[in-house]
Amino acid sequence: MSETVERKKRILSGIQPTGTFTLGNYIGAVRNWSKLQEDFECLYMVADLHALTVRQVPAELRRHTREAAAMLLAAGIDPKQSLLFVQSHVPAHTQLNWILCCNSQFGELSRMTQFKDKSAKHPDNVNGGLFTYPALMAADILIYNADLVPVGKDQTQHVELARNVAQRFNSAYSPTFTLPEGYITKEGAKIMSLAEPTKKMSKSDTNLNAFILMTDDADTILRKFRRAVTDSEGVVRYDPAEKPGVSNLMMIYNVFTGKALAEIEAEFSGKGYGEFKDAVGEVVANALAPIQGEYARILADKDYVDGVLKDGAAGASRLANRMVEKVYKKVGLLQL
Repeated sequence: MSETVERKKRILSGIQPTGTFTLGNYIGAVRNWSKLQEDFECLYMVADLHALTVRQVPAELRRHTREAAAMLLAAGIDPKQSLLFVQSHVPAHTQLNWILCCNSQFGELSRMTQFKDKSAKHPDNVNGGLFTYPALMAADILIYNADLVPVGKDQTQHVELARNVAQRFNSAYSPTFTLPEGYITKEGAKIMSLAEPTKKMSKSDTNLNAFILMTDDADTILRKFRRAVTDSEGVVRYDPAEKPGVSNLMMIYNVFTGKALAEIEAEFSGKGYGEFKDAVGEVVANALAPIQGEYARILADKDYVDGVLKDGAAGASRLANRMVEKVYKKVGLLQL
């Protein structure tokens, strides 16, 4: 008699196509996605609809969407193991979004810290999408009955909302949605700005030396690390409160070498920051070089990228359409 195979837990994760990924995106999220494929059933999406809360240049958004998919493939997402798709290629996301908007409370949406942050950043464009996009994020997750959602510490609020809305719907209409849980990976450290190490690394930073892009060449990477802000103590020691710049560089070095923080302190004991920064720059440049080569190769094959996205959208739609049909029936929409 065959044993019943335990179903792998399902993971959903998405990234916005707003230009090239930073080293922070890679370490905090993308680097771990390829590892998750072994143990989980993974769905990875390029979240182009979420990008629209900020006005985009249409041709650039299209280009960035294909580039984001190519970078995910280069970083190890295997379309034979996972579904890789573009959010807008699965219309069911927006169909479920409206139902979930009607089951989300105004108060809980207005408490979202990202809504407050982005409203402050773009005061001239505080649009309805910016306010309701956590409901779309909930739809992204719930439509696939995802068990787990890899999140940074700043996004656990969104998973909480998805759980609340799912519970509210389940109790009003009968059990329908799986309650998702946030999945914070061990290496998913938050990588800080090289220029202002108390702020998260972001490509929207006006200081180009503050972030490393996944496409930066080795010379650029070394130059940016040499300019990284440290402190006047001259000692490589992990202390995020007192030495945020040095501690951030140590975290980056730890990720790419696997060396414990104490080992790193010992390695650079009695050595200056110059030598330390060069060492960090070199391990990063060496780690990114093969990904960059693969990215250039994949991006040049437009038909291959588009084929992967078509197959991914078809696979995702099969799951998503079933869920929307079920939800529409439960809320009383007439089905023909």
